Amino acid sequence: VRLVESGGGLVQPGGSLRLSCAASGFTFSSYAMTWYRQAPGKERGLVASISSTSASTNYADSVKGRFTISRDNAKNTVYLQMNSLKPEDTAVYYCKAVKAIVEYWGQGTQVTVSS
Repeated sequence: VRLVESGGGLVQPGGSLRLSCAASGFTFSSYAMTWYRQAPGKERGLVASISSTSASTNYADSVKGRFTISRDNAKNTVYLQMNSLKPEDTAVYYCKAVKAIVEYWGQGTQVTVSS
């Protein structure tokens, strides 16, 4: 099982980034997918989630209206489009696959929002 995040980097406040998480080794289309983030000295927290069929999405209040989660089951990939980025969005972003009690985590990708 592998989850590989990509797309992180350094961006100025107000900018945009698109994170990707490529999955392999399990039946991606039957798992809900989530994005978490962890800033230095803080606990890891949920950013966004999407159901297996994309019928349902949820967002943390802090990113509503700015971030969009989506998935392409044909490509075994989940995305996080991040717009209007703020310095407080700086964190390591992780994707997680979840189905019942089974969870798989990626290794994370760093996002830094700074001028």
